[in-house]
Amino acid sequence: MNATLGMFDGRPSLRMERRLAHPPEKVWRAVTEPDRLGQWFPFTVVEMDLRVGGKITFDGGGMTMDAEITELDPPRLFAFLQHSPREMPREGDNLLRFELLPEEGGCLLVFTQVFHDRPAAASYASGWQVCLDAMEAVAGGRPAEWPEGNFAHLHEAYVEAFGLAEGVAELLDEQADGGWRVRFERQLTRPVEEVWTAAGAPAATPGEQVPDGLGEGIVTAVREPAAGLPAYVESGERGRRVRWELSQGTGHGARLVVTEAGLPDAAAALKAWRDRIETLARRLLA
Repeated sequence: MNATLGMFDGRPSLRMERRLAHPPEKVWRAVTEPDRLGQWFPFTVVEMDLRVGGKITFDGGGMTMDAEITELDPPRLFAFLQHSPREMPREGDNLLRFELLPEEGGCLLVFTQVFHDRPAAASYASGWQVCLDAMEAVAGGRPAEWPEGNFAHLHEAYVEAFGLAEGVAELLDEQADGGWRVRFERQLTRPVEEVWTAAGAPAATPGEQVPDGLGEGIVTAVREPAAGLPAYVESGERGRRVRWELSQGTGHGARLVVTEAGLPDAAAALKAWRDRIETLARRLLA
């Protein structure tokens, strides 16, 4: 599998290539026939009108998702724009494109996903890798096989490969807060409640020292996990302000956002927070 993360028309773009030992016509059936597509695609196909402008309806575990076919050139090119339901606010519209290039002994599949949420790229890549494994089996007339457990180790490998573990820094207006602010946004592999516990956040108490892993200084505010609301721990000392926040991310995992402001220098904070977050991510793999 060859996967890269780039940009297309101002949005993140995931590109994955796979050489298949099947001719394009055979793979085309696995990609476009509803019964076959539903065997390996993340969602069940309820309806498909196979023409440019035609509608596809998916059942995503009780949530209905609609898509519109944007490109169709049998047996070479199939693309559609998938609209996410309100229950998945981070997702936005996703453009999915399957291109089949003939090669000796089979074909080259070039899969592209254009989306909004860059921190979700590792979740998408690990999920699509497993789905494309299943698609290859379906194209070959075999039942799709799914690995046991979650894809956490694969997810973390893509985080590293795509550079998604890095934070960003900006110099604030001296007339406002002043100093530097660093920010990390990281998709994790476990639900909010599990991450909250693994990070030691239940021990955070206003007026006391912030638990290890959540920063430095004194806790100023805490909101525990609750349905539909982000959970957070805020802390600070000597003009530095930290907000460590969890919310529902892509799939079943939590989204962690950490900001620290009022810094005289960003480099040390970027390294410290990267180390803390990586330690937490490794703990979630155990």
